[in-house]
Amino acid sequence: MRKFFFFLLLGIFLVFPPFVLAKIGVGVGTGKIQVEDKLRPGMIYELPSLTVFNTGDEEGDYEAAITYHEKQPELRPLEEWFGFSPKEFHLKPGEAQEVKIKLNLPVKTEPGDYFAYLEGHPLKKGEGGQTTVGVAAAAKLYFTVLPANLVLGAYYKVTSFWRLNQPWSNRVAVAVAVIIIYLGLKKYLGFQINFRGKKEESSDE
Repeated sequence: MRKFFFFLLLGIFLVFPPFVLAKIGVGVGTGKIQVEDKLRPGMIYELPSLTVFNTGDEEGDYEAAITYHEKQPELRPLEEWFGFSPKEFHLKPGEAQEVKIKLNLPVKTEPGDYFAYLEGHPLKKGEGGQTTVGVAAAAKLYFTVLPANLVLGAYYKVTSFWRLNQPWSNRVAVAVAVIIIYLGLKKYLGFQINFRGKKEESSDE
């Protein structure tokens, strides 16, 4: 009887090896990201990229996200402060995806030391089509925010947006300046023509 069960299990293993051996895995390319420069409220920052690997032997959908330590002493940056490009992606076994990260600090950001996990994890469809998360890998993120008033925060927001959108921000500014100059000259020249016309009419009288 034991031999029968042994050969039965061996036969199942040989016939259906993908279902027995297949596993989902994930890894990240770095364990820690420490932002050395002090950050300012209202600014938009480009953080180092996070590389996510499929360390398993089956393909699947993956996601980049923000998570926290349950009892961390540092402040928690809100998830909506972060922009991931791409946010979700598909990986085959052994493939990797570089995820670019932008940190958009609100004008009223509380100053202090912040901590969060930059996490990569596979997405699985559970019952009812809902997305579930199983295994995960993450890099630790540390940064510090300096205090700033609302005026400075708004100023930093505009300057950082301008810097990150070069050269298009300069081109837009030049185009706006040309339009303003054109409208100004048009109005001035029109005024000059009208003024001369009225002056000539007065002389004829």
